[in-house]
Amino acid sequence: MPPTFAAASARKLPKQERREQLLDCAQVMVREEGTEALTLARVAERAGVTKPVAYDHFGTREVLMIALFRRIDDKQTALLVDTLKATDGRLGAIAATIAAAYMSCALEVGTEWYALSAALKGSEAMEAVQRELVARYVGIWRGALTPHAAQLPADELSLRCTAILGAAEAISLELLRGHIDEGRAAATLATLITATIRAPISTAAS
Repeated sequence: MPPTFAAASARKLPKQERREQLLDCAQVMVREEGTEALTLARVAERAGVTKPVAYDHFGTREVLMIALFRRIDDKQTALLVDTLKATDGRLGAIAATIAAAYMSCALEVGTEWYALSAALKGSEAMEAVQRELVARYVGIWRGALTPHAAQLPADELSLRCTAILGAAEAISLELLRGHIDEGRAAATLATLITATIRAPISTAAS
């Protein structure tokens, strides 16, 4: 058992701290062993607590995995928002910040994120969470890019941000598979963002 988990399990923790500890254990398990090994009983064992403690926090394996997926996304989204606040207002700088943050996230937690997504394929609850998180990402990107998209109606900008998000996911998978390095992945996505936002509305779309 990792020392941090052992130390935490040796004392009674407030409910929220215990929940975070259980999620920490679950994330390490997914990274090291894959989602197949992830059960509430195994998480409890790794955290040094009894099974009822894990069940009290999550109830089911699906709820545990969705909670972990959401926490991973929440942390990375918070980092992106903070980074964007410190970025100058040029389109190129914003695009580079978004791209670098996305690829850094892919390297840091992409293995767990994609594994959880695959394990919960077909789950209605997971699909609802994914729709919510996509909408959040699109909203953040739209807010950052709006000053450079005066030629685009709001719905068109949202659609383009959704398309960029799809491209970002595809590029990040190439990165995780070792086909490209982080620098190339981020540069390609940044170029795509800039070109997509600058492109005029086509006649068919207007």
